[in-house]
Amino acid sequence: MRHQLLALLARQPAYGYELKQGLEQTFGAAYPQPNIGQIYVTLSRLEKSGLIRGTEVAQEGRPDKKVYEITEKGTEELAGWFEAPTEGPRVRDEFFMKLILAEGTDLADRLTLINNQRRHCINTMRGLNKLAATERGNRTSLLLIEGAVLHLQADLDWLERCQEELT
Repeated sequence: MRHQLLALLARQPAYGYELKQGLEQTFGAAYPQPNIGQIYVTLSRLEKSGLIRGTEVAQEGRPDKKVYEITEKGTEELAGWFEAPTEGPRVRDEFFMKLILAEGTDLADRLTLINNQRRHCINTMRGLNKLAATERGNRTSLLLIEGAVLHLQADLDWLERCQEELT
């Protein structure tokens, strides 16, 4: 959450609720809805780390609000985040651990595990396709959904390969 908030603050100063709306509008329904409490906790941590600074702004008839802006240190942190490669494929996959370690336990059958995982992937793809139908106007959300569907399709292909090799 910290880098997403820093990126929004690199565009312009904002207060917590504006940042929540910014994340929702940018990513749409495909992205887990940010919790406002989590946003304020993260903003507090970012401020204590010197990555952002907050300024109290008086409002008439309402409590003051705190508007945050990114600092030079925060800009450097964000640039480093953009520059660093993102975690690639997971070698330590929990499903694969189950699949391999199930043998000899008499607690799980490998083909059943593969079929359960396959069903899970297909159901998740169906849910994403329904979500895509509601997100037609949000290109960012559609790209996020498309990426998730492509990952799931790759998982389904990999499950076929596991079935060929292990059952």
